Amino acid sequence: MTQQTDGPAATTPDGISATAAQDGIPAATTREDVSLATTPGSSTTATTGSGLITSTEVDGIPTLLAPTSGGGPVTAGLYFRVGAADETLATAGLTHLVEHLALHRHGVSDLHYNGSTAATHTHFVVSGTAEEVVAYLNGVCASLRDLPVERLATEREILRTEQAGRSRGPNHQLPLWRYGARGYGLVSYPEYGTLHLTADAVRDWAATWFTRDNAVLWMTGDTVPEGLRLTLPAGRRQPLPAPTSALPVTPAYLTGGSGGVVLDGIVRRTSAARLFAEVLSRALFTDLRQQGGYSYTADCGYHPRDNDHATITAYADALPQKQDAVVGGFIDVLARMRAGTIARAELDSARAKVVKQFEIPDVGAAALPLYALNVLTGHQNCTPDEHRALLADVTVEDLRDVARELYDSALIQVPGRGVDWAGFTEAPQWSGPSFGPDPAGTVHRSREADAVSLAVGPEAVTLVTPGGRITVRYDACAAMRVFPDGARHLIGFDAFVVEVEPTLYAKLTPDRMAVIDASVPAAAVVPMPERDPEEIPQPAVRRGGLKGRALGMLRSLRPGRG
Repeated sequence: MTQQTDGPAATTPDGISATAAQDGIPAATTREDVSLATTPGSSTTATTGSGLITSTEVDGIPTLLAPTSGGGPVTAGLYFRVGAADETLATAGLTHLVEHLALHRHGVSDLHYNGSTAATHTHFVVSGTAEEVVAYLNGVCASLRDLPVERLATEREILRTEQAGRSRGPNHQLPLWRYGARGYGLVSYPEYGTLHLTADAVRDWAATWFTRDNAVLWMTGDTVPEGLRLTLPAGRRQPLPAPTSALPVTPAYLTGGSGGVVLDGIVRRTSAARLFAEVLSRALFTDLRQQGGYSYTADCGYHPRDNDHATITAYADALPQKQDAVVGGFIDVLARMRAGTIARAELDSARAKVVKQFEIPDVGAAALPLYALNVLTGHQNCTPDEHRALLADVTVEDLRDVARELYDSALIQVPGRGVDWAGFTEAPQWSGPSFGPDPAGTVHRSREADAVSLAVGPEAVTLVTPGGRITVRYDACAAMRVFPDGARHLIGFDAFVVEVEPTLYAKLTPDRMAVIDASVPAAAVVPMPERDPEEIPQPAVRRGGLKGRALGMLRSLRPGRG
């Protein structure tokens, strides 16, 4: 079992793709498409090239069917419209935990099955005989109705182990900088909910989100196999989470990371945007790898975020001595695209690659996961012929417009120096300037640096430094990590962090800590395990200035930085 946190679940057991960015089938158009959404008891068909997608219903759940040629296993997927972006920072991992519990009773099996949790959906997939698929799906629904919560402690440990071993992509920081510590930004954070969630919380989450009215089933084949019983409680179709923002202005930049350059931007979901991502990918590869020899990996992806917008993410790696060249070359490619200096041959090549996706065998079956996901979220579907027509209408001028849209919303992470020279504004490093009225509350001087202090007030905690201030209001606290040794780490909705460490500030008595505990909403509290004594920070030797850990406090204390 895997957790996907950067978009739709990557691949079903037999390789059928569920992500538009991977299968090349545009997920959106510039006009109304042919919808496959159904009403209870209805049955409709839509031509999809060499096959048919038939829409029916199983136990109140919309179901999409498409035949495959040559026999072979049955492949199916059950989507639920719930994911990481529906949680809070304090409950992050709750959906993933339900997914794990729902699959526990299947145990060790030769059956090819899996589950994944994405930002906006959860997906249970299976491939096997019709009887095996029926048993799997029936079992998943039975477990969702009656989760094996006696496994809760064990599954918590499994999830924490999985999290520790999961590789993080080069863009893992960008969501929290763009969206903050909520909604779509939560994919950047650890799953804090796995530390403390109760059996009641898990049951309530499953009963609210894993319902028949919040699900869509897809399956290869002409008919629904006998014996399929998707018995789930009634509920409602949950809307997609509304995007939040932690960036006051774009295009913006931040520094740091693994040494490469990564950029993302939000664009409208259109066929032009899908083709632009392919054109940009090829241009980056040509300029940075083939011609410049600066990068090994230079690529770009397109991922639908919601029904109206998609995220385009571009990345190029670099050795330390080539970082400046990669940054310059990367921004030059984007500038060329914005200027409209795109050859017709670049567009035609990208268009030909995407159109080939409609020529594969069993194109209807291949499109099932994406079609089902669109039905789940209420996005319109269209046929391959309609997609071809829309792709044929895309012009070089359309790509230029997408490039400008990408740049206007861009967030780029670069190694070393900033990129103000390219029109990007540094993302906020502080939640407020260093000057202004003193924050309310008691002031606690740093034991390391006279110029640093912490204010514990009735409405917020504030870290005051010569470079700026970081404030987390109690009523805007996404999560407060509570350590047995007395420390409190407050993370605001804007993703700024104030670490209240009694060892580092004078006169942080239990009474003052009690003010914080009484003011932060209980729903935001995350009990943390005991820290090793060596992990508890101690004051560095005072030298009359900002040394040691104090320097760390002068940076933006967002997770993953510094």
